[in-house]
Amino acid sequence: MSVLLTTKKIIKEWTDYNNHMNLSYYILVFDMGAEVILSKFQMGEHSAKTTKKSTMVVETHTTYNNEVKEGDEVDVFLTHFDHDKKRIHYKLEMHDKKKNLLSATTEVLSLYIDLNVRKVAEFEEEKKTIMDDFINKNKSTFKSENLHFSSKLKK
Repeated sequence: MSVLLTTKKIIKEWTDYNNHMNLSYYILVFDMGAEVILSKFQMGEHSAKTTKKSTMVVETHTTYNNEVKEGDEVDVFLTHFDHDKKRIHYKLEMHDKKKNLLSATTEVLSLYIDLNVRKVAEFEEEKKTIMDDFINKNKSTFKSENLHFSSKLKK
C-alpha cells in the first residue's frame, strides 16, 4: 500500500436500495481522503478560506471493484501523486479494512485556482517544494500503471 489518508465506517445514509454504498458516496469518501493530502500541501479547505487558493477537480476516472456495505470500514490510500506548475494528478484506492480487498479507485486531475479571480494559477514555490519533498519521500510506494491522466501534466 501507499500512504494511508483516512479510515471511514460506512453509515446507513450512504447506502441505497441495493443494500450497498451508493456510487455518489464513494466519491464523498474519496474526497475526505483527498482533503487530508490537500491540507498537507496547503491547498485544502483552510487555504481556500484564508489565502483564497485551492484546487478544483476537472477530470476523474473511478472504478467500482467490490461492494461496500453498511458497517464496513474502508481505508483510503494515496497510491500515486504528481504535479506540474498548475495541476495535480493523483490516484486513490479504497480497501475493505476487514477483508483487505480493493473496493474502488479514483484517479483525479485538478487545477490550482486563485479564488479571488476564479482563474487557474501557478503553484507558489513553497507549495512546489512541499509536494516535491512528499513525492521524493513516497515515490517508491507509488503505482504508475493504469493511469489515465499522466499525459495531461505539462512538465
